Order: sequence, then structure tokens, then C-alpha cells
Amino acid sequence: MIEITTSLLFLVSSFYGGVSEASVDGALGIKADTTQKQEYSESIKSIKTDNPITFEQYVREYFSDDPILAEIAKCESTFRQYSSSGEVIKGRVNKSDVGVMQINKYYHLKSAEKLGYDLHTTEGNMAYAKALYDREGTKPWNSSSKCWKKYAKTADSLING
Repeated sequence: MIEITTSLLFLVSSFYGGVSEASVDGALGIKADTTQKQEYSESIKSIKTDNPITFEQYVREYFSDDPILAEIAKCESTFRQYSSSGEVIKGRVNKSDVGVMQINKYYHLKSAEKLGYDLHTTEGNMAYAKALYDREGTKPWNSSSKCWKKYAKTADSLING
């Protein structure tokens, strides 16, 4: 997982300049001591970047069994978990919405924590979104349905002819 995320950071850095260790740490949600940072730096050096994927590809692959969730991610966050400064993105309308799936912390933080998910990480945000979808369907994202329903219809017509 770190390899994919780091590959993404390197891809982004090729467009916007270098990535400092501090910005990598912040983007990945790492608050590490010196030993952990040294181990992490070593792992960065050993990563193969010959086949990096985009974050969008990562999200689409993660939600391949439920592609509507990828379309929701597209509409909710334009496939972003972190801002360019490494902070978890927050909703424009509601600052309690966080991450790639814009999970509302007011309603879902305690449930996510009980299940062991950290909404401030990509993995936790998407895993909780999957659990939420399995329980409630697309209802939690109804406010953006005008956007993702059009993508869902297009994808459905491509799949079903």
C-alpha cells in the first residue's frame, strides 16, 4: 500500500517539483520517530516506479466490485484524499466531510473508529465507505447524486450495451 501511495507522490512530484520527506510524511499521515523515518526513507529508495498508477486508477481498482463508489469519489473529491499541502481534504459545503469519499465525521467518526477505520487515511476512508455502502447503499452520498448518477448511467450503458 505504501508503495502505491509513494509511487503516486513521486508521480505528482514530477509535475510539481520535488517532495520533501516532511510532505511525504504528512501526505501519508505518518507521524514517525527518527527510526521510523529512516526505515521509511530506505523503503522509498527501493521502490520501483516503472509502472506507477494514478490515484484515480487506485480508487477504481479498489472499488472494482462496486464501481458506483468510484463515481462517487470522482464527484465528492475528484479522486483526492489530501490537499497539495498534505492535509486531508474537507468538504466545501460541510467541513465535517473528509477524504476521498467525503465521509461526514459528525455522523460516522465513532462508527468508523469502532470498526477500526481511520477516516483520515486513504485506506480507512475507502474501507469505511465500502462498509457504509454495504449497509446503506448510496444514500449517504445523495447530496452529490446529480453528479455521480450521470456517470453511473454512462458506465452502465457501456457495460450492458
